[in-house]
Amino acid sequence: MRAVIQRVSQASVTIDEQVIGQIERGFMILLGIHEEDTQTDADYLIRKIPLLRVFEDPEGKMNQSLQDIGGSILSVSQFTLYADTKKGNRPSFIKAARPETAIPLYEYFNEGLRQAGLTVETGEFGGDMDVALVNDGPVTILFDTRDK
Repeated sequence: MRAVIQRVSQASVTIDEQVIGQIERGFMILLGIHEEDTQTDADYLIRKIPLLRVFEDPEGKMNQSLQDIGGSILSVSQFTLYADTKKGNRPSFIKAARPETAIPLYEYFNEGLRQAGLTVETGEFGGDMDVALVNDGPVTILFDTRDK
């Protein structure tokens, strides 16, 4: 799994001019699921993300986690994170998980974060979404469970 995590002061997902997910301070997560990913990959991210210390403490150092600040998550499935651009000009997405694999893992990931005590808003899997965010910092962190 690949997770692009952006520290945000606000983020939202809109479909057909209707906001379907919205948060204030927290993480905007774009989640790509590889064809070989399993719940073990999701469990790794579920353990790491709530404790990722990228929020400033009273001394201005990035020393607080999402749990410490009571932040929220906006989670959006993003199969294009597995784009292969080595040949030609049109990306191949052959390594991205098919919906029958990706949807249950995406839902498992989100539910795991909720069980960790976090508020999780989501986009719509496979939907044509408008994503808006204010990247705070900017701070952007990449997790790839194949690199752990």
